[in-house]
Amino acid sequence: MIVPSKAPVLSTEDGLSSLERAARQELLLGLFLPIQNCGWTASTAPRSTTWEFDYNARLAVRADELGFDLTFGLGLWPGKGGLGGNVRFWETSLDPLITVAGLAAITNNILLISTVHVLYGWHPLHLAKFGATLSHMTKGRWGLNIVTGYNPGEFQKFGKQQIEHDVRYDMAAEFTDLMTKLWTINENLTVEGEHWRMTNAFCSPRPSDKERPVIVNAAASPKGLEFAANHCDIIFTTSPVGADIDKALEAFPEHVGMIKNLARDRGREVKVVVNPLIICRDTEKEVKEVYRTIIEHGDHEAMDGIMSSQRSGDNRAWRGHLVEQKMVGGNIQIFGTPEQVVDRCIQIKRTGVDGIHLSFFDFAPELEYFGERVLPLLKETGLRD
Repeated sequence: MIVPSKAPVLSTEDGLSSLERAARQELLLGLFLPIQNCGWTASTAPRSTTWEFDYNARLAVRADELGFDLTFGLGLWPGKGGLGGNVRFWETSLDPLITVAGLAAITNNILLISTVHVLYGWHPLHLAKFGATLSHMTKGRWGLNIVTGYNPGEFQKFGKQQIEHDVRYDMAAEFTDLMTKLWTINENLTVEGEHWRMTNAFCSPRPSDKERPVIVNAAASPKGLEFAANHCDIIFTTSPVGADIDKALEAFPEHVGMIKNLARDRGREVKVVVNPLIICRDTEKEVKEVYRTIIEHGDHEAMDGIMSSQRSGDNRAWRGHLVEQKMVGGNIQIFGTPEQVVDRCIQIKRTGVDGIHLSFFDFAPELEYFGERVLPLLKETGLRD
């Protein structure tokens, strides 16, 4: 049985939106829900992690109780066998839009974000209506992670041909503009756009928060970052130099500064968030043992499939990662004792990054450990209230 969150409901009398309230934290905390089989780790090493809804619901409830600011999962459309290997990597996954709807009633404060591939047959009116409904279900805590897709095979599953990279972001911009208008105007909307048309379209109810829902994107290319700077509140960025934390820390100041300046040139402010996979234990020896176990049980056929999938499209992110790094998971990796993990968080914050969206090898026990051992130390540093 899933027990609803015991986190106290935050007062809305402060007049802040959900994102504004979360942004008062020095370091935003997110949880990357493992709504796909294998989570982020292509290994048969034993663990509890599963794609099933009840498991992910318990994670979301616990993250809410711990004061995490946001949560979401991937949107995936693999074929039979997933990306391959004995683990059938990512063959099975929950839909992130429907998953969020299921989390609405059992969480209190955490932002619930849905990942949607908006070019796989969606119309702006569909998502405007569904999003407004979810906004009311979550009392203003719903957000949208807009994905354009990069894998030719995924487009083909929907009877479509892959769209050229820059055109995809032009389409996403038009889609977002129209969806936002449907959330804000109180009249029928008739549009003959370059990519979408609508006649007497109307969305009621409007979203329930004081502003439109939070919009997220994980762009990496110049065209993608232009879209994100124009339309998004949170930008997930990948390390441009691979998963090694020391190299990432060197690259982030310039990289993150570039992203924020793109938004400021447009009169906007954005939050930049990164995705570390954390292995944290009482001792460095234990951390190394966990890492060794993951690698020893690694599924190399699955890794071949992962690498092939990333080469098949024109995705600009997740480049430069070594095979072992991809096997363990995470765009960057933070390994160490609680004190060492907190030191890394401090270093990440100093680069200009606003938040971390966490992944784990074994989600449930490691989230609990993070809450017990790491979170109090983050509060001592002032990174968390």
